[in-house]
Amino acid sequence: MSNTINVLALFAHPDDAEFLCAGTLAHLASRGAGIHLATMSAGDCGSTTLASSKIAALRQREAARAASLIGARYHCLKGKDLLVFYDHPHLNKVMELVRRVRPSLVFTHSPVDYMADHEMVSRLIQTACFGAMAPNYKTGHRNPAPPLPGVPHLYYADAFGRRDILGHKIASGIYVDISKTLKRKEEMLACHESQQAWLKTQQEIPGTLFAMRKMSQEVGKSGGFRWAEGFRQHLGQGFPADNLLKKLLGRLVR
Repeated sequence: MSNTINVLALFAHPDDAEFLCAGTLAHLASRGAGIHLATMSAGDCGSTTLASSKIAALRQREAARAASLIGARYHCLKGKDLLVFYDHPHLNKVMELVRRVRPSLVFTHSPVDYMADHEMVSRLIQTACFGAMAPNYKTGHRNPAPPLPGVPHLYYADAFGRRDILGHKIASGIYVDISKTLKRKEEMLACHESQQAWLKTQQEIPGTLFAMRKMSQEVGKSGGFRWAEGFRQHLGQGFPADNLLKKLLGRLVR
């Protein structure tokens, strides 16, 4: 990677990015990109036994540890689980983050996913990417970051289970081979130890590593790889139309 670029992965909760795009982030980090891994909330509802303040603090430590494995910086926007809305306060937080990180490449949730927190984050970052270069949008921050010079490339990761809330399949349009970064992806996801019991109780997931490997294998089969992560690029009016991910990762992308 001749010129260093910044990459922002904004997801709703700690462990979302690790599950959905950590293999791709590891590839980009190994090529010299500056990686910023961010969550809207600290995961304060992610426990049946710990108080919200304790599980939130624990999950932020887990997220920071996972990010450090690829030399990434972790950011938490301090939202609350189940209370992520498309509103002025949340958009201000996301806009300020985008302007401070100044990414060329952004990853986030699928616009359609199994829970509203994910969908709201997807909508918020879409607007922030589109509006980050508009100087008349003020975030209200004491020391606001300047507007961006252009709209970043935006990619939506696969929805969990690759299906919408009605069970209909959501097909990826872009596949990234993560065969060489699967181990790092597993290590990053394993940092989120607090979620093992929670996901087993709340969603009947026997183990996050098992579920992640199963999904990565299914995506890989669709893309012609052994293990893969799937994405769709936002190509709406005003957004870049070239596939920057393909330019950066070459043959790893189909």
